[in-house]
Amino acid sequence: MENTLNEKIKIGISACMYGAKVRYNSKGFDILGYLKREKNDFLWTPVCPEVMSGLSVPRSSIRLVGGNGFDFWERSAQVKNRSGKNVSGMIRAGSMSCFETLKRVDVDAYIFMEGSPSCGINRTTLRKESLGKPPGVFGALLLKEQMFLIPALDLQSPLKWWDWKRRLVAFTWFKRKELNTFSEFFECWDILKILCQEIDEESSKGVEESIEFFSDKTNPKEFEKIQIEILDILRTPSNPIKIKKWLWENYNSLKKIHSIEVDKVREPEYLRGVTHVANEMLQVELEARKVKKCFKSSPIDYAPGR
Repeated sequence: MENTLNEKIKIGISACMYGAKVRYNSKGFDILGYLKREKNDFLWTPVCPEVMSGLSVPRSSIRLVGGNGFDFWERSAQVKNRSGKNVSGMIRAGSMSCFETLKRVDVDAYIFMEGSPSCGINRTTLRKESLGKPPGVFGALLLKEQMFLIPALDLQSPLKWWDWKRRLVAFTWFKRKELNTFSEFFECWDILKILCQEIDEESSKGVEESIEFFSDKTNPKEFEKIQIEILDILRTPSNPIKIKKWLWENYNSLKKIHSIEVDKVREPEYLRGVTHVANEMLQVELEARKVKKCFKSSPIDYAPGR
């Protein structure tokens, strides 16, 4: 099976992180500057729920009152501005407008501004002593949609971005696959299995067992549920310890089987910075793809426009 994704990945992004000066204090930040020319490998859709709500720039800051974003959509929480005015109706309309835009574009992922009462996922305030009431209003919609979500500030770290990108590419490749036979499904899993084991060994073991005991290997609906489980695994970040361990194992496999050698790769115990580790990963990817071999740490070759 071809392990290449040629179509550009479509990514939604909080407009303030795209460089638009739409935050409550008229500020914005070009987070994509960290990607340099690589940002041209993706299609971007910037949205701002607060601006689409009709709130001005600059504007009074807002906060969730009485619960989190999920509670907001159940009508048991409200959004108020600093002066105490209830702007729930406006925020609801703006969030739905942005959500419908992302659905219309059929984005594959969303890069969110953490700490925002609208877009935040794990915190809805930037105050160090508080997480606020996560998730935010728009963040709750994205979580319900099971969107592939990337914190904007992680683009500043070469290793974190490498981890997000390799999983996003695998996620998008697998999500777009039309799987009509068990054989096709199993081939996909064989390509993604090592990456999934690195991320979550226990969940991957469960997937392996489920595949082994399919009751009807001729019915695509039998493996729809397991496809969702695999996509859930791919949305989960790895960490430097796991990344270095599996880099070493997968690199040595390539070296032994396909005689691929990269001088800069070091064993997991070797102390080096995350930028150095990211460079090792990229070099192994490059060498493996030169000879059309699969590097199991990053199993899908992303070649938009090729």
